[in-house]
Amino acid sequence: MHPVHTEDVPLETSSASPRHWSRALRDLLASIAVVGAIALIVGFLGATSAHAQKRSELRIGYQKSASLFVLQKAQGTLEKRLAPLGFGVKWVEFPAGPQLLEGLNVGAVDVGYVGEAPPIFAQAAGARFVYFGYDPAAPSAEAILVRKDSPIRSVAELKGKKVALNKGSNVHYLLVKQLEKNGLQFTDVQPVYLAPADGRAAFESGNVDAWVIWDPFQAAAEKATGARVLADGRGTAVNNYQYYLGERAFVAKNPKVIQALFDDSVERGIWLKKNLREAAEVIAPLQGLPVDVVELSLRRYEFNVKPITPEVAADQQKIADTFFQLKLIPKAIKVQEAVVLGQP
Repeated sequence: MHPVHTEDVPLETSSASPRHWSRALRDLLASIAVVGAIALIVGFLGATSAHAQKRSELRIGYQKSASLFVLQKAQGTLEKRLAPLGFGVKWVEFPAGPQLLEGLNVGAVDVGYVGEAPPIFAQAAGARFVYFGYDPAAPSAEAILVRKDSPIRSVAELKGKKVALNKGSNVHYLLVKQLEKNGLQFTDVQPVYLAPADGRAAFESGNVDAWVIWDPFQAAAEKATGARVLADGRGTAVNNYQYYLGERAFVAKNPKVIQALFDDSVERGIWLKKNLREAAEVIAPLQGLPVDVVELSLRRYEFNVKPITPEVAADQQKIADTFFQLKLIPKAIKVQEAVVLGQP
């Protein structure tokens, strides 16, 4: 072994025997190992603590037409309510209910708010979700529209006509039931499946004879073009419920989060109904619509989320059975299998 020449090493260490050096090296390496282990443990505990303190996130799927969610997003009330539970909120926009259900199924969102038809199509396709709440009936918030100068004066006169609608949405069922009421079958009309924006363009240009649509798009067409309501959900079995849906495991594991969403929705709904004009002024720029259009739309909806009841589940089953009979869904489904009855 070569001698060590350094002023930093004490003379007695420099003159130590090889055996002494070997033992000292072993002790040093052992000390380093202990210190390293302690550092790793401290680092792990610190990382675990930081992870534990990181806030969870409620990811909400919404449509721009869902006025109450748009209001909650704008006012930030849900974020404040969830903060004590360690949850933040992420708002994820979808163009319509079917796409929102797909987002829920693939894990892009935890909860969502849609109409009656999209969950039925989704359940028939094997989507994993549960119904955990609903808003009361709003039968006048969707309608079959014709242009103001249209010669069509009754639903019966739609026979053989082109009717635009968003496939798989609430208005699909409205059209089916209104046709039945007037002695027609769904096959008696020519359905033209279009998203709301494309549907309005086809409607205004005269490429279709009627348009089945929901608010606020319905109110916008009435105000801007003078479109006439040929029929809406009133006088039929069409209730036009709006449903709160969630990924099954998330709803089961987070009852306090779901309750907070309930409470905030009820509170904001009460405020909205008491302050229609002010609410419309908040919502309108986010929906890209005039304030008076949004206010008309808000008047036709009910905002008061409630737990699912057997009666509401039975009503949804009737829609599912109708769609299966019309071969709109590939198999019969049991809505009850996807329902959380009572308070989550």
